[in-house]
Amino acid sequence: MKKKRKPNEVSAGSRVFDAVNNTLLFLIAFITFLPFIHVVGSSFATSAEIASSKFLLFPTKFSLDAYRYIFSTDTIFRALLVSIMITVGGTVWSMLLSTLTAYGLSRRDLVGRRFINFIIVFTLLFNGGMIPTFLVVQQTGLLNSLWSLIIPVSINAFNMIILRSFFMNLPAGLEESAKIDGANDFSILFRIVIPISLPAIATISLFYAVTYWNTYMHAILYLSDSTKWPVQVLLRQIVVLASGMNYDGAAYTDVPPPEVTVKMATIVVATVPVLLCYPFLQKYFAKGALLGSVKG
Repeated sequence: MKKKRKPNEVSAGSRVFDAVNNTLLFLIAFITFLPFIHVVGSSFATSAEIASSKFLLFPTKFSLDAYRYIFSTDTIFRALLVSIMITVGGTVWSMLLSTLTAYGLSRRDLVGRRFINFIIVFTLLFNGGMIPTFLVVQQTGLLNSLWSLIIPVSINAFNMIILRSFFMNLPAGLEESAKIDGANDFSILFRIVIPISLPAIATISLFYAVTYWNTYMHAILYLSDSTKWPVQVLLRQIVVLASGMNYDGAAYTDVPPPEVTVKMATIVVATVPVLLCYPFLQKYFAKGALLGSVKG
């Protein structure tokens, strides 16, 4: 006679599956995280260890020479401040425009809604290109201004579509009840829609923040004043000039660190500020990204 399994009892097959699944996930996570360990470890390595090891994970002797080299002048702090200003200001500006646009296009009674959606989706496939965009920035007087790094990329069509899809999935009864109580469209958006859409808004904000923080090509094209360079451009200059001369043109008094450690240290400096934001937004990230893509 076959023994009956208790309701809460887990079968042997389920245990084996869970063990294999967890092992595979751990291996995939470790392989994914391995390059970052290599970058961080190499940034703290000494010249001798870099020369003797092809793939370094944990240096036996820690050295801060690469970080001292990067932070040897106040230029890096000015560049970090510029990047923070661009990231915070640009994210707020882009989220304001994207939220207003997405909410408007989520309304099925909007006149010309299909045509506007088509124009926005069209920009995902085709764009003006580098030279026409540069001419537009030049003619509007934005050259050599921090606004040139924000206004031309104010709205990302993909992010806006995700927000629009999220708003379309909200219960229609919420807006109808608010209108019965006398609320207008702006009151509905800022008092009802946005508070219950925090997962999607936090997710899209993170997308925008990473984009602005990694601003490089636009800064190269539009900014000729080195005092306005964001940190990504300055870190590139540090890597290029890591052969005995530092990035402000003055001779580096001590023996400069190896170029490899400088490259690894610049990656850490450029990546860590964004990574620090993820733990605070993690609880919104997966939920917001999935809910916003249920239907278009």
